[in-house]
Amino acid sequence: MEIDFLQYQVRNGDTLTSIASRLGMSSEELKVFHNSHCPKMDKVWFENLNDVKKIFVPIHFKTESQKENEKNSSLPCRFSDSFWSQTYNINETFETPFESPVNIDYTIDLNLRKDKNKGQYVLSYSQKDFKSRGNEPDDKVSGLSLACMKSIMPLEFVLNEQGRIKGLADHKKITDAFTQKRKDIEEFYIGEVAQDYMDSFERNVNNESFLLQQFQSTLLFQTLFPKTDWFPRKIKWTERFYFLQNSFPVACEINPEQKNEEENSVLTILNGKITELCTPQEIMRGIRLQEQAAEPASGNIILEYTTHTKNKNLLQAKASVLLSHEGILIHQHHINITQG
Repeated sequence: MEIDFLQYQVRNGDTLTSIASRLGMSSEELKVFHNSHCPKMDKVWFENLNDVKKIFVPIHFKTESQKENEKNSSLPCRFSDSFWSQTYNINETFETPFESPVNIDYTIDLNLRKDKNKGQYVLSYSQKDFKSRGNEPDDKVSGLSLACMKSIMPLEFVLNEQGRIKGLADHKKITDAFTQKRKDIEEFYIGEVAQDYMDSFERNVNNESFLLQQFQSTLLFQTLFPKTDWFPRKIKWTERFYFLQNSFPVACEINPEQKNEEENSVLTILNGKITELCTPQEIMRGIRLQEQAAEPASGNIILEYTTHTKNKNLLQAKASVLLSHEGILIHQHHINITQG
């Protein structure tokens, strides 16, 4: 057992305040510390230490200000190229009252590099090994969808100074990749339905702004690429989040909380509540109406980040989106991101 205190021999003229001041403590803090470590009969209650021979004092006392500074220094507060690991395992669950829950697992690979010519960070992103309830998709539609996505991987995104995605590094490279690989996909997936899907996919890929939004509006990207200034915040603020992919971002009031649950990691929790007046139907359809919402949507987004206290590396992230109408949940989306 580690001893974190020692016994101080009281000298003539010593008081609780005089001893405490030399330790950087208040007299009340010293009194509480001593009384929590000494035998019951040796507790002190007064400033004057007459007839008191020894006082228990801490070896490594930290003021509340010092503790707060240490806590802040353990949080990511600026963009760092060491924030992400190279591989993460993803688990996502989608739930609605009208359909059975959908659960998928997959892996993503990240590779961050600095473009010295342009002075910006470029992130290479790819996804693989999709499974649903432990099994690889065996239906044609899922297979075609994955084949099309695989054809344009890896994607390269440009990051801003906060580590958020701000654009695609080379859109033409993506469109050319699908054009070249489409022939191989067409040899396996034949028929009018497959052709229509590939035509639609190609149109979406050719639309740079739409393609970028496809990724930015996912819960995965919103969770995996947080703003670094989220972590040290202590008071609530307003942030916009997509509750559904390809919808529109909704204003939420965010309440932050930090917990040092383990010695080498810190947990940051961001609890958001919808404050914008819009209906669930608007969010589900992705279309804003002109009229003011008579029955505004009720919803929450909860983000949890576990980061390493020293290198600020993202160890794990969790997120949940809950959308309800008149007290009934109409959409739930949960994601769990862990280092691979």
